[in-house]
Amino acid sequence: MAEIYDLSSLDSLSIAADGDGSSITHKSSSVSKSLVIDPDVSVADYLNAPTCFDSPASCNPIEKDHELIQKKKPSEVFMEDVYEQTRESKIVVRGITGVTYDPRMECHRNLWDPNYPECPERFSSVMLRCTEYGLLQRCKFLPPRRVTEEELLTKHSPDIIEILKRTSGSYDMKNLEDLSSNYDSIYVHPTTYQLSLLAAGSTIELVDKVCKKEVMNGMAIVRPPGHHAMYSEFCGYCYFNNVALAAHHALNNCEASRILIVDWDVHHGQATQQMFYDDPRVLYFSIHRYEYGEFWPNLKESDFHYIGTGKGKGYNFNVPLNRVGMTDGDYLAIFQQLLLPVALEFQPDLIIVSAGYDAALGCLEGQMEVTPACYSHLLWSLLQLSGGKVAVVLEGGYCLSSLAEGAALTLRVLLGDPCPILTKVDPPCASIVKTILNVIYAHREFWHCLVFQKLRDLNSQEESSAAIYFPTRNSYAVQTSAEIEEFEIRLENLRSQTILTVAQNKVCLVYDEVMLKHVCTFNMAHVETPNRLVATWKLLKEYHLLDRCLRLKGRLATDSEILLVHSDEYMDFMKRTEELDNAKRKEAATKLQSVYFNEHTLTAAKMAVGSLLEVLDSVLLGESQTGFALVRPPGHHAEKDTCFGFCFFNNVAVAASVSVSKYNLKRVLILDWDIHHGNGIQHSFSDSSSVLYISIHRYDNGNFYPGSPDASETVVGTGDGIGYTVNIPWSKSKMGDVEYLSAFQQVVLPIAYEYNPELVLVAAGFDAAWGDFIGSCSVTPECFALMTHWLLALAGGHVILCMEGGYNVTSVSHSVVMCTKALLGDPLPIVRINRPLSTSAVINVHRKYWKSLSFQAYLPSGNVLPDTDE
Repeated sequence: MAEIYDLSSLDSLSIAADGDGSSITHKSSSVSKSLVIDPDVSVADYLNAPTCFDSPASCNPIEKDHELIQKKKPSEVFMEDVYEQTRESKIVVRGITGVTYDPRMECHRNLWDPNYPECPERFSSVMLRCTEYGLLQRCKFLPPRRVTEEELLTKHSPDIIEILKRTSGSYDMKNLEDLSSNYDSIYVHPTTYQLSLLAAGSTIELVDKVCKKEVMNGMAIVRPPGHHAMYSEFCGYCYFNNVALAAHHALNNCEASRILIVDWDVHHGQATQQMFYDDPRVLYFSIHRYEYGEFWPNLKESDFHYIGTGKGKGYNFNVPLNRVGMTDGDYLAIFQQLLLPVALEFQPDLIIVSAGYDAALGCLEGQMEVTPACYSHLLWSLLQLSGGKVAVVLEGGYCLSSLAEGAALTLRVLLGDPCPILTKVDPPCASIVKTILNVIYAHREFWHCLVFQKLRDLNSQEESSAAIYFPTRNSYAVQTSAEIEEFEIRLENLRSQTILTVAQNKVCLVYDEVMLKHVCTFNMAHVETPNRLVATWKLLKEYHLLDRCLRLKGRLATDSEILLVHSDEYMDFMKRTEELDNAKRKEAATKLQSVYFNEHTLTAAKMAVGSLLEVLDSVLLGESQTGFALVRPPGHHAEKDTCFGFCFFNNVAVAASVSVSKYNLKRVLILDWDIHHGNGIQHSFSDSSSVLYISIHRYDNGNFYPGSPDASETVVGTGDGIGYTVNIPWSKSKMGDVEYLSAFQQVVLPIAYEYNPELVLVAAGFDAAWGDFIGSCSVTPECFALMTHWLLALAGGHVILCMEGGYNVTSVSHSVVMCTKALLGDPLPIVRINRPLSTSAVINVHRKYWKSLSFQAYLPSGNVLPDTDE
């Protein structure tokens, strides 16, 4: 293929929420269910919807919407039962992690070349590191077993099985070496046959137990590896294809219907690709070194435009790496821009990871610079996309230090421990940007989530004739002692900087009934009601979540704490409201923006701030890993010198200020997903780089509450804070899971990883939830939970949610429940994606500040790729 275009001079392209109208040839098979509602019961009553709102009708037209619904009065109203998956998850809690291995796997070795990279120490070093971290004893041991001949024959020929079988127990070294020379990068040991049976069978056993929910997830620490083993040929240290055999078993014996195989080994798993190339039930996603066909296995089929054939077309993803030295930022970009969107649309019920660690720092075979800790982040992002069912299977990795560390940190994440903070995340390099765009272009017609962008084609590679003889000795590169020492020093520095502490309590919660005393005495139907907390606490108790969390006692914030954000004059004003009678309080409220006072307002507001600070202390002092502050009144609208939009003191802003002033944090991320822009938080930190504020909100070109142009994507901060205010404004209602998850993948996660926060605070309003008449959007509880899960990979897992808005009591309480389950590490329901994802114009504004926003460009309108079908 001819090389076309230069991406460096292109402007970005923003795609509308309704998609680009491109042809889509397949989609997920999810089916939505409906709930029949009694037509004599008002929709408002059914949804616990509000009936009034103190803000301008143009910003929150709830009364108008409610009247229209009441006039419609059909004989039956059908509404999607969005809480069904939440109810079904009530009894679903975090399960145990399985692990399978066999010490005999150390026996397989090269008898005639003791320096061969695929050596027994690969297995023993992984086992040792997992033992040192105390991981194996925390897992359920799954006894290894041999694969049966019947199982082998599903993916391998009788002849190739027989060839290896005849070597079992033979110590005729000349015959073994002669046989090995017939295959590329292979040696045969007297135990190779039996151990290959054991590796394949143990992998099948792990996948079987995961599918049948006997374990939640698990890891197969096995060798020999398998992903290069073809139907009738041994190849690349591999004899039987462990992962392909296990996937076949799951499809045919475990009722799996959609399997995602993620292969992050630095060598392309060409055999796994071949075995499912025409099968739409298996999505194969490989990230591998390619260098335009110059890197082993030197196949043109490893390139980006080999996407499957027949019914499997579009289900084979190759991400070829065309230069060495790829870093954590490059791999994270692949996941954020490609794998996560496609995986969400594919909706797998099982994920299998071919986990090679030869892209890790120090591995001469890969010559990449992925840190061992990065693998835990890659895996974390996948854990909740298949109901928690994930099986990790060891493949390659030949720098023993990075292999052992990467595999151990992978198992640690399967056990639910937080991801370590990455020392530094470089932005994606130009080469990986072009590769990702190539892959998007090749797959654009098959996936809703891949938007049109301009690509650069690669020259096709001619297929070379097969070699008759392959070298069996000294056929690999060797590092010098100086190079080995340099990498060991770098790896040791990384290990010393990697914090792996785990708090005693996974989640802490705070709630205090003092906050229920703040009520609107002159309008008992006001939407900011104590029942928002009461119903949420009740549902948390009903789902047995309170007993699984550390329950903190609330406290009043001190004046000095509040004054970190608010002025003395404003504090004096709030104190004076306690002395007024009800009539005077109502008069004072009418002069302000959407607030009400009673005699308990000041105390409740101070309790809300103080309670959040109790959670902050618990997390930052190491008592709890994460936290949820169930507080009201909310806070994100409150400005330095005034109350605003139901808010009196800015709870989250105070917490961020305390984390900087008291705990000396340098980087705090605030994510505000309340449907209303958090003007108060933004203004508190607009000139600071110590706090990154990202807000996802309705804007409607300035016509949605609070109706300020400061909520526009063009407002990016001032002074030292330029670029550290990131607004993601929606221009209309009905935004749902697809838009929010797209915002996460395209904007939130790339920027967050580049910022690398030490703490994440979530201004967790739930008025974007389905059924909230103020927000008029349709985000589901499971979507809020998935966003929470993705955030947990940041800041060493130090994530705190603080309740903001949300005025449909049912949707608020169910969303809080699902977010709490995410914090606890419970398997989450699969988020149903059934329409195109959207991108935001925010990328156009912020790509000058954040180098990770590099993927918006034009695509050729026609198909310029050659046909790869045979």
